[in-house]
Amino acid sequence: MKKRSKRNKRKRRIRRIIFLLLILIIGGLGYYAYTNGYFEGKLDNIVKPKSRLKIVDENSKSRPFAVMIDTSDSGRANHTGLQDAYITYEIITEGGITRMMALFKDQNTSVIGPVRSSRHYFLDYAMENDAIYAHYGYSDRAKNDITSLDISNLNGITNASNSYWRDSNLQAPHNVFTSIAKLKDAAKELDYEMNTDTSLLLNYSAKRISLEDEENSVEALNIEIPFSYAHTTSYEYSDVKKYYYRSINGEAHVDNKTNEQYHVKNIIILSVENYSFDDYGRQDLENLGSGDGYFITNGFAIPITWEKQSRSSKTVYKKLDGTEIKVNDGNTAIEIQPITQEVSIS
Repeated sequence: MKKRSKRNKRKRRIRRIIFLLLILIIGGLGYYAYTNGYFEGKLDNIVKPKSRLKIVDENSKSRPFAVMIDTSDSGRANHTGLQDAYITYEIITEGGITRMMALFKDQNTSVIGPVRSSRHYFLDYAMENDAIYAHYGYSDRAKNDITSLDISNLNGITNASNSYWRDSNLQAPHNVFTSIAKLKDAAKELDYEMNTDTSLLLNYSAKRISLEDEENSVEALNIEIPFSYAHTTSYEYSDVKKYYYRSINGEAHVDNKTNEQYHVKNIIILSVENYSFDDYGRQDLENLGSGDGYFITNGFAIPITWEKQSRSSKTVYKKLDGTEIKVNDGNTAIEIQPITQEVSIS
């Protein structure tokens, strides 16, 4: 009897140990799944702590870098490193094409580009983020504004030539690249302030933002944003990944090094008036004041308003009830579209 009793006790201990191990394994797998987003959309009531936001560190004081990016047909074939940007602006330029400005904060991206020249209205969006502005050349108006507005800028042709390089295997002028390390070194040599007291442009939410139940919301699985007869940016929502894949003129927008299609979590669309002001067809924008737009995330869109009081002030994005929008943790595309073009959301 004593032997049987001892055997039973050992069996109970073994069962308890196995049970505890199973609990630990299940708990560990659940924690891994949650922290990596596998439950997104299923555990809406669970709030991640603010310190867990991944796209940017809200407590970081480091200044971002705003890098001008070539989006011509030849340029975008060489796009590299843009997935690391936490915000990308896209705006019309001369010839019906666009140019992008990619913002990097607390990243160490080793190759970014191709880098192109400045246009003056991009300075408004570099200033609203207190960013160090990286470009390779400039238009006359941008050159004058960089001086008069005292922009912390890194120009590959003048004051920061060592921060850029050309890839001889690619056709100029679509072959200029830079890195965060080189930009940091140049900024320090020019004695630019490396820290900022400016808060982030957007309000990030640790809790999943859903627009489905918002007033005036519409399903947004496919978005087409025409800028001109020559350029249309589009996004397609992945219900599996919970973000939007980006395409240009119907072709997947792909990173030249990783071969991965670029994607964003949030899309903000602004409508502004634009017009040519010189013989080259260079553009100007009526981007001060207020206007209409859309905020899109997680498969739905709502109409919003935007307001920008001065060139250096932040653009404020609000719902139609007047409350500022909050965006999901993730990178954001800000598409500044000519008011004469019509966005398609379906």
